[in-house]
Amino acid sequence: MDSKEISLSAGPGPKSGIKERMVLQRCVSHYRNLYSTAALEALGHDVINSFQTAMTSGDKLFCTLALAKAGVPTPRTRLAFTEEGVMKSLDDLGYPAVLKPVVGSWGRMAAKLKDADFARAIIEDREYMHPSYQVYYVQEYVKRPPRDIRTFVLGDKTIAAIYRTSSGDWRTNTARGGKAEPCKITKQLDDISVKAAKAVGGRFVGVDLMESPNGLVCHEVNNTTEFKNTVPATGVDIPGMVVDYLAELDRR
Repeated sequence: MDSKEISLSAGPGPKSGIKERMVLQRCVSHYRNLYSTAALEALGHDVINSFQTAMTSGDKLFCTLALAKAGVPTPRTRLAFTEEGVMKSLDDLGYPAVLKPVVGSWGRMAAKLKDADFARAIIEDREYMHPSYQVYYVQEYVKRPPRDIRTFVLGDKTIAAIYRTSSGDWRTNTARGGKAEPCKITKQLDDISVKAAKAVGGRFVGVDLMESPNGLVCHEVNNTTEFKNTVPATGVDIPGMVVDYLAELDRR
C-alpha cells in the first residue's frame, strides 16, 4: 500500500481496509512511518517494526539512550540546547566533532565541526530553522578507517553485513555515493548487532557501526532499513528472508 493513498481511522470509524493481521512498514518518511504505524497498531495490526521501535530508533538521541542503557558500546555523545551548551559539549569531546539532527537520514544536515568558529557559524544557522534543529546532538568524531559497517538483523540473527566505504566525503552513506562491499559476520559483530536491535525492540533493522581504536561502536539503528545496494554486494536474498520470517510469525 502506498502511504500517499491510504486513509486510516484515528478513532471510531471505518477500519484500515487492510485484511492482513501483520503489516511490514516500509515507508522511509520518518513522520509518515511513525504516525501510520501508530494508527495501524491502534486498529489491531501487528506492525513490523512497532511504533515504539520507530519512535526510539527514529530519533538519534532516544536511540543512543536505549543503546547505552542496554550496554551497547556507542560513541561519546552530548546533548545541548543553546550555543553555550554546545560549546561546553565541544570542550568535553574535542575537535573535530559531529553535529547531527536528532531526526534525519542519509547523512543530511550532519556537520563535521572542525573548530569553535565553524561550530558557532553552524549553530547560528540552526537557530533560524525549525525548533527540532535546536536540539543539539553532538558526538565525538570516531577515528576509524574510511568506512563503516551496516548489518541487517532479522529476529535474533544478523543475516547480512556490508562495509560502506567513503567516496571522498567523511560520510559513508550509500545515498551519498558510498560503496557497498561485503563484510564477514563475526561472532562479535553478530552479538553487538543483535544486542543493538533488541535495545530498540526491532525485529528487522539495520545497525550502523564503526571500527574505533577501542573496538566496535554502534552509532545508529534504522527501523526501516534499505537494502538495494546490499543484496547485489552480498548475494543475500534479504527480501526473501524477510517474507519467510513474517510468514513464520503469522503461523504462530
